[in-house]
Amino acid sequence: MSNKWKNGLMLLAVILLVVLPLLLVNGEFGGADDAAEGVITEIDPGYEPWFKPLTELPGETESMLFALQAAIGAGVIGYSIGLLKGRQDRRKLNDQKN
Repeated sequence: MSNKWKNGLMLLAVILLVVLPLLLVNGEFGGADDAAEGVITEIDPGYEPWFKPLTELPGETESMLFALQAAIGAGVIGYSIGLLKGRQDRRKLNDQKN
């Protein structure tokens, strides 16, 4: 199988991974913090949190910060994998010369 076909199939897989959950999931996406708060309120309606947030960020800002965090993490992981692969290739090249 040629690289064009492999790349095309990978691109199709990525598109499906992005689009299918958006089409198949009905409802609102919520975070783990909101879900935990709901469960705690059900168990103990009088519960008061120990700490209050310093600021209340709008939902768009929270989403942007989360996406930024994910992008930075993906960049670090991608850079690390590329660095290790480059070192491995360089070692193989040096071993072939010797």
